[in-house]
Amino acid sequence: MPGWTHRLLPWPLPALLVWGGAWLLYRLLLLAGLPLLAAALVATGLSVAASVLGRNWWRRVLLALGFPLSLVVLLASAGSVSAWAWLLPLAVLLLIYPLNAWRDAPLFPTPTGALDGLAPTLDLPAQPRILDAGCGLGAGLRALRRAWPQAHLHGVEWSWLLRWACALRCPWAKVRQGNMWAHDWRGYDVVYLFQRPESMSRAMVKAITELPAGAWLVSLNFPLPDEVAPTHSQCLPDGRSVYAYRAPLAEVDSASLAASEQASFFPPAPEGVQVRGQMLYPRKRPPGGRRR
Repeated sequence: MPGWTHRLLPWPLPALLVWGGAWLLYRLLLLAGLPLLAAALVATGLSVAASVLGRNWWRRVLLALGFPLSLVVLLASAGSVSAWAWLLPLAVLLLIYPLNAWRDAPLFPTPTGALDGLAPTLDLPAQPRILDAGCGLGAGLRALRRAWPQAHLHGVEWSWLLRWACALRCPWAKVRQGNMWAHDWRGYDVVYLFQRPESMSRAMVKAITELPAGAWLVSLNFPLPDEVAPTHSQCLPDGRSVYAYRAPLAEVDSASLAASEQASFFPPAPEGVQVRGQMLYPRKRPPGGRRR
């Protein structure tokens, strides 16, 4: 939401408008003859869609959950609450933050200007390809564009709702819905992450195996494990740090790599089937995939 809109509608006016609009839509749909469940789902969809206008993550959660929670409380107090009503707030949360993404970082936006100091430091092509892995609502993409306005920016986000909102906020970037850990990092000059400490060993394994020589892995606030030293780091005014690693990353011994794989949910060996105490692995397929 633009800054002037926030000045015209100071908090909590946006929340009151979203909640009131959802309740008005809910009542109108009931008067039109729509079943209660259908009316509740449509009105909840409105509150979820409007939540992307929140200035920070906790306001977005309040905007999204206000109507379904109040509806559940109302139905419970009237004695007419059904089992499905208690699932409404959970459904809203799942729309914003799907189960597959729960082990990754929650929705914390990148501060404006957090990456400005990297532009003169990182050796990049004139028009680099940059990926924001787990782009959320697009705050990281905006910070990347501010630092490298000439770059070709890409984002990947698991939540389809956040991906849609990010694409609206960042029309100049190519944003796709998908798993950031399954998305191939080859072909990018910079991969940007703002995850959590538990995810960084997984990022190290992926960077070692996929980042091309000369490319950069940039992480806000959380460094890679101690086996890899950052090529460049800088402190931000708010006390956080930015860490930049240039590929190929420092060599890591096999024991450390195996430990990082286990810590990051990567299997240290191919999945197989145990038969009579012996592990049998599937036959490797020839390179190039299946011919058609």
